[in-house]
Amino acid sequence: MPIEITMPRLSDTMESGTVIKWNVAEGDEVSAGEILADIETDKATMELQSFDDGRVAKILIDEGKSVDVGATIMVLAEEGEDLESAASGAGASSESKSSSASEGGSQDASPNTGDTSTAVAEPPARSNGAASNESSGGRIFASPLAKKIAEAEGVDLSTIEGSGPSNRIVKRDVEAVLKGGGVRRQRSAAPSQAGASKVSSLATPIPGPTLESQRIELSNMRKTIAKRLVESKQTVPHYQVTVAARMDALLALRKQLNQQLESQGVKLSVNDFLVRACALAMHEHPFVNSQWGESNGSVSIEILPDVNVGVAIALPMERGGGLVVATLRNADRMGLRMISQQTKELANKAREKGLTIDEMSDSTFTISNLGMYGVEHFTAIINPPNACILAVGAAVKKPLIENDQVVIGTEMQMTMSSDHRIVDGAMAAEYLNAVKDMLENPATLLV
Repeated sequence: MPIEITMPRLSDTMESGTVIKWNVAEGDEVSAGEILADIETDKATMELQSFDDGRVAKILIDEGKSVDVGATIMVLAEEGEDLESAASGAGASSESKSSSASEGGSQDASPNTGDTSTAVAEPPARSNGAASNESSGGRIFASPLAKKIAEAEGVDLSTIEGSGPSNRIVKRDVEAVLKGGGVRRQRSAAPSQAGASKVSSLATPIPGPTLESQRIELSNMRKTIAKRLVESKQTVPHYQVTVAARMDALLALRKQLNQQLESQGVKLSVNDFLVRACALAMHEHPFVNSQWGESNGSVSIEILPDVNVGVAIALPMERGGGLVVATLRNADRMGLRMISQQTKELANKAREKGLTIDEMSDSTFTISNLGMYGVEHFTAIINPPNACILAVGAAVKKPLIENDQVVIGTEMQMTMSSDHRIVDGAMAAEYLNAVKDMLENPATLLV
């Protein structure tokens, strides 16, 4: 009998899941405990394990597609069972791997090519009425897989005539050219001098490539992020306090430490010092490390015993974009080297594979740093149930006043958004000044 693998419920609030990546292919043998796929839930990306031995008879869901919990996503054939009969006997018709048109455009995949394209609105036809694969700005309209193959094989997409919807170039077009076939685009002859003069006098010049109209469906994780941010702004009374810290001493210490630790493969970032300073300052100002509580008509502030600093990590667009918060547990008990190591490991995992729910839960304070993008100042939205979030800008070299003299120094702005129900203005100012003092006297962060 065929074994049906269904979309599991991987969190208590999960209603649907998205197959981010299949780790097996049809025909592969799998064993119990083997990782079949990476599944994105509303909270995290998690691994889907097989609980049976068998061979993959059919994969019913394409990568990137979201289905409800309980829907069949794969069929396994038991030992000795024919793959084709197992696939047909498990109701494989419920899901199809063929591409379909979407509201914002069309997909050009077929079961034979395995090629998909993003849903986009096609560019208007040229003035001669013929459909073209290039927009007026010279953009090539091709599916992501076609572009990837063309780049790897050194094929100029502008020379290929697409066979997909609205002349979009798809995988089979590139492969046909590589095999010596395919339809090559005919370069239009240059207009005569008289014709060119006439066109230039009548046509409005286009300044550059035009943008492409797109409709992008949100991943489950991005939907959850959007929902939580709206709830935060609607339910938490935000306000902001900003301080600027001199960073010259810290940058000099960081340079010295990195030179000494280079042989060990350790490279400390400014953010590592910042995490430690914020964590240590909680011991002087515990209300920043607390949360608001309402239960059975009772309202309270709970000061938390553990200092778990959350670090905001930007995800690449190929993973849906957005932000996740990785948690450094008991950051007040960690040295700079451990903070650096854990931050790098969590950031790499978040961008390449996805964090587990445990790696994103239980933060008590969050840091969002946009300094690496050259941003000097911004405000951030609180990550509930945290009471505060710190928005950190770039360390910028600028003229500063010191002892009534103009000097060149490096300054970094920090803006803390706080829940006014828990942390008032004076508390926020005192906490930020404690962090500032540690950053300006960084030797205190080494002990």
